[in-house]
Amino acid sequence: MKKLADGVQNSMVHRIKEQTGYSPQISYLVSQMDYVRKTTLDSVKGLTPTELDFLPCEDGNSIGALLLHMAAVERGFQIELFEGRKPNQLEIDEWGAAYGLGEKGRATIKGNPLEFYLTQLHEVRSHTLLELSTRNDEWLFQDTLWEDQASNHYFIWFHVFEDEINHRGQIRMTRRLLTASNSQSHM
Repeated sequence: MKKLADGVQNSMVHRIKEQTGYSPQISYLVSQMDYVRKTTLDSVKGLTPTELDFLPCEDGNSIGALLLHMAAVERGFQIELFEGRKPNQLEIDEWGAAYGLGEKGRATIKGNPLEFYLTQLHEVRSHTLLELSTRNDEWLFQDTLWEDQASNHYFIWFHVFEDEINHRGQIRMTRRLLTASNSQSHM
């Protein structure tokens, strides 16, 4: 398994605490992001490309698409909050299907092994952690607009892992449907 912040692996401590290399409040945020990511990774262990491509319903999203969506959302906020700009055309071409999901995502996000998705998640998160290590709590609480609403960086990064939690729930439901589907086909 890939390391999360502060070398956290499978035996994660179930605490929100300060971590070396981050300001106090950013440490708490990173602790939460690490736990959410660990539980997401646990929920997809051992999946095959066929299982990652399984659609729970005609207009649903596959587990693979949801994993890539998590990376795309985080990458989008990296661009906006760390780089202070909107995604360019190259980034939209690379991440657009995963960000938007839907029909385009169903058509293009398939046939990949689990390691492909895990690599994307790891690379994006590594960049987030690096960037967060260069910022302080003042930056975290800095006011900003998000979709024309008053917000701050803390809330937006909270949204990144809150979105992951929601999609992890979808992944778990899809795995149950996949297990039920496989059981019926073996009867």
